Amino acid sequence: MKKLEYMKCDQSDKYYIHESSYVDDNVSIGEGTKIWHFCHIQSGAVIGEKCSFGQNVNVGNNVKIGNGVRVQNNVSIYEGVEIEDNVFCGPSCVFTNVTTPRAHFPVHGVYAKTKICEGASLGANCTVVCGHTVGKSALIAAGAVVTKDVKPYALMVGVPAKQIGWVCECGQRLDATLQCSCGRKYKEINGQLEEERNVE
Repeated sequence: MKKLEYMKCDQSDKYYIHESSYVDDNVSIGEGTKIWHFCHIQSGAVIGEKCSFGQNVNVGNNVKIGNGVRVQNNVSIYEGVEIEDNVFCGPSCVFTNVTTPRAHFPVHGVYAKTKICEGASLGANCTVVCGHTVGKSALIAAGAVVTKDVKPYALMVGVPAKQIGWVCECGQRLDATLQCSCGRKYKEINGQLEEERNVE
């Protein structure tokens, strides 16, 4: 493990790492990414461009994180988790990677896969139980516990999390017309939401 200080690492002109954070060997960090106080980026992690990691974030071994991801304070992203572009991880949101953990029966690197798709938002203190996918632009409310796959654009609340509606790509809750004030329009097909595209 090595401690990287801003302006003292190989690509410091491309990204920022606070002097209190640690980055292991064999880590890839994209241009414009900022890693703030007391973070630990573990070996094999791949982090995209223009990401932001708040205080006390741990990125586990071999985790893949896309571009434009924002991770707030006190989040641990464990091995087995994949985060696509432009995902928001709220303060103290929780990931897991073993379905039935036992201290005296270690899994020896066999972890359940969890995928957070492009543009999704995870509210503060929510939990995503491992082995599930959170769909594109879905919004998980603060404190919710995700125990099953989440549809794209779904608004999920409660314990366990249940869908109570749809949200636009911009984050606004959609009413029955499925039209957002930002101008985007959607249609529901077989229980899935799809954005209507203008064809010229």
